[in-house]
This record gives sequence, C-alpha cells and structure tokens, in this order.
Amino acid sequence: MNPRSEPLLWLQLVALGAVPLELLGLVLVLAGADPGPLPGLERLLAWAIGALGPAILLWQRPADVCSLLVIQVPIKARSGAQLSLAALQSSLVLKLLMAAGAAALLPLFWWIDQHAALATPLSPLAASPRFVGLLVACPLLAVITWQWQQLIQTIALLSRNPATLPERPPLSLQQLVSQRMSLGLPLLLLNPLLTSQPAASVAGTVAIQPEETAEQAEGTDLDQQVS
Repeated sequence: MNPRSEPLLWLQLVALGAVPLELLGLVLVLAGADPGPLPGLERLLAWAIGALGPAILLWQRPADVCSLLVIQVPIKARSGAQLSLAALQSSLVLKLLMAAGAAALLPLFWWIDQHAALATPLSPLAASPRFVGLLVACPLLAVITWQWQQLIQTIALLSRNPATLPERPPLSLQQLVSQRMSLGLPLLLLNPLLTSQPAASVAGTVAIQPEETAEQAEGTDLDQQVS
C-alpha cells in the first residue's frame, strides 16, 4: 500500500490555501455588526458550537480520507487500499493534533472578532444583527476544524515511507460507516496515481532482456563452433 498513489490525499492539501481564506471569511462575517454586551460569552458559545462540538465528533469518528466534505467516493466502490488508509486514521497522535487545532481556534477566533471592525466596509453582512454574523461564523469554524484534521492526516500519510507504515487490516464497509465521518455526495471516482515503483520494475525488466539475449547468442555461437 502506497498512500502517495491515492489522489484524494493530494487533493486534501488544498486546505493549505483554503483555511486562510476561511479565516478571512470569518473576519468579513464578524465585521458586519458590533459585539454585544457580552462579547466574551458570544465568542465562547460560537467556538463551542462551531469548533468544540465538531472536534468531539471527529475524535470519535475521524474525517474519512475519501471524503472532500461536499463529495466523496461511494462506500461500496472503495478499494482495498482506501480501506487500509482508513484503518490508519485511529492514531492517538492525530487525534491529539486535531484537538489542539480546535483549541487554538478559540484564541484565534477571539482575536479575529476583536479586530474585525477594521473590515466593516467590506463585510457582506454590513448592518446585520450580531446574531447573524455569529450564526454564519459557526459553520466556517466547523469547516476549518474538518479541514485541519484532514490536513494533518494527509501530511502524516504522505510524509512517511510506505514501508514504515504500520500493518493494519483494512476496515470493512460496516466499520467504515460506523467509525468514520463520511460526508458528501457519493459521486467521486478517481483512478490511483502511478508511482515510481512500477516504472523501476519495468526498467529492470528492460535492462535484463538484453543480457538474456546476449547470453542466448553466445550459447548459439558455441553450439555452432562445436558442431
């Protein structure tokens, strides 16, 4: 099993550029109204709904490696390699990193809300109630939490040598449904990427063939000389 041949893992690296844009979206959304009489409580509740709740859910059921949130590979069409990758998602280290990212969103969200007034002229929710801004901010926080977990999972799988990955039995389809969070329309079907390993084996085969041909030619010459 080579994780680098799975195209969905490479697609999930888009989160490196998407998360900063979503944070910018938080700035614009929160700039639409001034904070209420209890801004600290508002921020804490919004973070709890948008980040803490999804983080608890993703701790129990990690984000599926074959799901891009809005679209996913159909469950029944999963390959053995994809089911094996799903079995590697239960690492405690990955869960702790996901929880740390969700926790870091609280001070970041707090700071963004304090300075969001600078972007008031650009806010699409200008003159909207504070409740509307917080309501829109919650799903943005949830998406950031989802993408953060997928990003650390992807980096952990792509950065390691396939030979050093732990051997674990692939998940069954029933386990996948019950133990992984698979969101999105089941419409995504992508072929595995070609890796350098098959190319090397082909090159080795091509390199061996001339040697075998030369040995056969030498054997034929010896037979002719003896006869």
